[in-house]
Amino acid sequence: MEPAGLCGQCPPDEARPARYTCPRCNVPYCSLPCYRAHGACAEAFYRDQVLGELRGRTASPSRLAGALRRLRQQRDAEASEEHQGLGGLWERLQPAEKAAFERLLNRGEAGRLLPPWRPWWWRGGARAPLLEELRVREEGAEEPAPPPDPAPASQDVPEPMTAPPPVPSNIPALARLSGGRVPSPLLCFQLPNVLFAYAHAQGLYHGGLDDDPELLPDLCSTMLGVAGALGARQAFRSTREALHAAAHALRAGAHPPGPLGARGAMREAARLLLGESALPGAQKGYTLAALAQMARAFGRARSLVPAGELRERLYRARKKCQYLLSWTNEHEDALTPLALDCAHEYRAEEEEAGRVETLSAELERLWGGPRPPAPRTLIQELA
Repeated sequence: MEPAGLCGQCPPDEARPARYTCPRCNVPYCSLPCYRAHGACAEAFYRDQVLGELRGRTASPSRLAGALRRLRQQRDAEASEEHQGLGGLWERLQPAEKAAFERLLNRGEAGRLLPPWRPWWWRGGARAPLLEELRVREEGAEEPAPPPDPAPASQDVPEPMTAPPPVPSNIPALARLSGGRVPSPLLCFQLPNVLFAYAHAQGLYHGGLDDDPELLPDLCSTMLGVAGALGARQAFRSTREALHAAAHALRAGAHPPGPLGARGAMREAARLLLGESALPGAQKGYTLAALAQMARAFGRARSLVPAGELRERLYRARKKCQYLLSWTNEHEDALTPLALDCAHEYRAEEEEAGRVETLSAELERLWGGPRPPAPRTLIQELA
């Protein structure tokens, strides 16, 4: 319903019938130029709406992630004048706010605007230090109890333990899937590569594999792009090669690094391989749950995309996850060495990052700031 009266922004002798109304102060206006002339008030209203949603006022992280995705699509769309006047939250943001939001999306840091999220494989709290856990398991001693979660809990209410994704009750025998052929001894190195991509995608989308069908194709495309074992059918000769191939896919800039970053994804891949317990049959549970969830996600995403190359890649990725599921179910003893390799790569990356940070701090101290001083002219030709 159009507001009554004339535009409050046009000159009095040229005022046209008003078509829109400011959502905050109800001043009528007739067109986009008049809206922009009155933009300070309306822009503040829309800005508050966007920032309020980004601060987590909605109950579902998946809905918020969907809102971020739709807002980015709206930015890229060519909107009509009427659509810009009535909607277009993106257009109501100031240039500095648009630039800040773009930086969050491009760096994969938009997730920090969402409510806190913990991986399901933490089982309600942060896990014990990785290398200590692995040493204990190698020596055959009892597992240490996980330390309390260092993050403050709201109102002192403990966070409920999140159940792992379901694992199929009947996992096919590996010989049945391979036609009786013996798997390659290099097959085990595909697991760290795949679990790296799984942990990265879970962190980037706040565990959205089972939440939002609209996000599922994007989420699966991210896993395909990061895990060369899934998207490009790469083979690896070591855990190090498998992890650094996935890390290179992130650092190349084709995919946002997400809250974990490459180093954090290596750490979480090790935790998934380590599992919940060193007892036989218990350690493989986390890896089986992750692979089963990925296989289901690829299957659902395939039903949502049209026929083409992506649909075929999703089919192959689903079959690969099912194959790795059967392999893991029958080769649990190979998981601890893989987890130990992942932990060592994580520690090496962490130490390298520490050295770079120390060197950067020393250079800044010598320079007196974050940038080197301008070069001084040592010899100047006199006219």
